[in-house]
Amino acid sequence: MTPAPVTVVNESGGSPFVLLCEHASNWIPPALAGLGLPPADLVRHIAWDIGAAGLARDLSRRLDAPLFLGGCSRLVIDLNRPPGAPTSIPVISEATAIPGNGDLPPAERARREADWFHPFHDRVAALLDQRRAAGRPAAVIGVHSFTPVFLGVARPWHAGILHARAEGFGRALVARLAAEPGLVVGDNEPYRIEPEHDYTVPVHGDARGLDAVLLEVRQDLLATQAGIEAWAARLAAALAGIGGPRP
Repeated sequence: MTPAPVTVVNESGGSPFVLLCEHASNWIPPALAGLGLPPADLVRHIAWDIGAAGLARDLSRRLDAPLFLGGCSRLVIDLNRPPGAPTSIPVISEATAIPGNGDLPPAERARREADWFHPFHDRVAALLDQRRAAGRPAAVIGVHSFTPVFLGVARPWHAGILHARAEGFGRALVARLAAEPGLVVGDNEPYRIEPEHDYTVPVHGDARGLDAVLLEVRQDLLATQAGIEAWAARLAAALAGIGGPRP
């Protein structure tokens, strides 16, 4: 069965935090024949953020926050990349060629945007518009995971907080998490927000004047249900501890 482009959980939740999990799924439409990749590649990080959907659902429950989950693999179209960006529909990911994305005609690119990208972000934008009209505060939180080793280089962070204009909000969250003994938390690590390569924070957060960050948790820490629950509890407490977003 074809999944919906977006699954919305707890849309009327009372929390000021609005959660997005853009890389929740590794589903690829059967017509795309796995984009020419073997099944083993479709369960790797190149296809989705492993553990992120479970973390986002648990975090939504603990915070009473609305959550938007993407319905297709980031290899079909990346919901956290601007349409037309080189990594929107990647031809290579983590040194792995994606045969089914090579030499795509413009019509196929437009179809994927219409089928998957725009329905997801239109739903997010509609909720944020409703909150603004009602005078309700909102902060945008993207929920992601990252690989322990990237192109042969080990990553020391247990988690990272990525922010752009919401520097105060992001660094307050880093400080809350880093206060836990032994926890290594990256400030704009292992990635940085770049408007030409990112979508959620620049568009739904910064362009609206809302606090916005991406939460990144190392995938090996989300390998079990117990790990997911522990990180959801930790992140929920940290978010609650820094107070509400900007009005």
